[in-house]
Amino acid sequence: MAEIKFEIKETVGTLSQSPKGWNKELNLISWNGKEPKFDLRDWAPEHEKMGKGITLTAEELKALRDLLNEMGL
Repeated sequence: MAEIKFEIKETVGTLSQSPKGWNKELNLISWNGKEPKFDLRDWAPEHEKMGKGITLTAEELKALRDLLNEMGL
């Protein structure tokens, strides 16, 4: 299996932390040298391991923001 390379360009923020110390984070990440995208996933301390997550373009992130605002939470 090919190694996945990533570079965290910007840490936007942390949403929560599990009892085991993993953080659910929103970051701007470049995957395999490509254009950075917004990424929401769980990370182990020091970012040595990651959980499954979702990757969004800026336009998709704005659409998600609008949907959440419409929910009125």
